[in-house]
Amino acid sequence: MFRKMRRSKQELSQEECRDILTNEPRGVLALLGDYDYPYALPMSHVYVDGKIYFHGAMTGHKSDAVKKHEKVSYCVMDEGVLNDDGWSYTFRSVIVFGKIRTLTDKDEKIDRLTYLGDKFFPTHDETVKEINKLIDKTEVFEITIDHMSGKIVEEN
Repeated sequence: MFRKMRRSKQELSQEECRDILTNEPRGVLALLGDYDYPYALPMSHVYVDGKIYFHGAMTGHKSDAVKKHEKVSYCVMDEGVLNDDGWSYTFRSVIVFGKIRTLTDKDEKIDRLTYLGDKFFPTHDETVKEINKLIDKTEVFEITIDHMSGKIVEEN
């Protein structure tokens, strides 16, 4: 169903893809937005138990798009390494195709928000404080991965 990579020599292993999803903080989420236009937005995420999680407001374009169409794509790339020529980079990227849903169970939301907060806040106490303050105003989204591929790009 999903295409194979055209440049298979650049393909990353599934383990390398998971490493990028785990360690990189941000990616770009692509949804089917208003009037069936693509809607892509930068997101901070956490990768836990083979799924991708992020949070957002309970209303707005993203929330509406998630309700309208469950199929999404998510792209993450590492910061890359500057090559010896001083201007080009070698970088790795991952593209995920999957289905998105909004979590509705409060305990599940808190659990996933805790993973998110612990990735980005300096202390766990700050994570708990923010969750308690904003839990009733926050959506938590989950991507179940149907297909994942990654590649290394060496610019020359």
